[in-house]
Amino acid sequence: MPGPKDIDGSASLPTFYGKELRWKREQAGLTQQKLVDGSFYGSSHLSEIERGERRMPLDLAQHVDQVLSTDGFFARRCEDVRKAKRSGHASYFETVLEGEKRAETIEEWCPTLIPGLLQTESYARTVLESTQVLGFSEEIDLKVDARLARSSLFDEEESPMYWVVLHESLLRHPILPRREMAHQLDHIAELGKSRRLIPQVLPWNSGVHPLMLGGVTIMTFADAPPMVYTEATYSGNTIDDPRLVQKYRRSYDLLRAVALPPMASLAMIEAAAEDFRSDKQSD
Repeated sequence: MPGPKDIDGSASLPTFYGKELRWKREQAGLTQQKLVDGSFYGSSHLSEIERGERRMPLDLAQHVDQVLSTDGFFARRCEDVRKAKRSGHASYFETVLEGEKRAETIEEWCPTLIPGLLQTESYARTVLESTQVLGFSEEIDLKVDARLARSSLFDEEESPMYWVVLHESLLRHPILPRREMAHQLDHIAELGKSRRLIPQVLPWNSGVHPLMLGGVTIMTFADAPPMVYTEATYSGNTIDDPRLVQKYRRSYDLLRAVALPPMASLAMIEAAAEDFRSDKQSD
């Protein structure tokens, strides 16, 4: 039976932290389950920390330091790792970054913007620059890179089932020069054709629906309750109350029911890309 996959500690601070944690645990002759015994966490949680995919909670870090006799090393460094994992992202987005890596399904409704997971570099840069009301931030490049890095989710062999409902207006709104808008829509279409996502388009004349007031992201997990995330321009809100999650779940299902089917939606996205590409008007 092959051993655990090697961790590239040079890839990031979280993977360096995780590799050190695995090394200390194995040096002590402990299994993952044995190390978490007596804590409130399971071995799968520890495994994801060792791979750099999940943040280390402070109470678990303190427990690990006590069991491994590491003199507070993991507790002292866990906040540094937490900050590194969300580098380029707002602090309120941390739960989404962590959730994306573990989710079985991700379902998004996006009425005003193409979602971050699907944005090209030019689209992401334009959107991020638009939020800098007091002048361009020196961190724009960092934020753009961080947003684009999220799309690596689609490169995984077992990526989450990603279902997105886009308002038709997003296919017509030229926030970029026409060629770049065509490229953005082509990118979504290619992901759809490669079955990395299931797209649906809500026609502009579809009438009222339960999620008219804003976008929503719903995530489900194999080992945790579902989670809902909503966002405004400068804030975000994570919801895990089962009653509220269920309301969002039902509203999303009703929205999906009135949207176009995936194949028709894909055809509309491709047609919109061609419209931008063939338009003879100047940018």
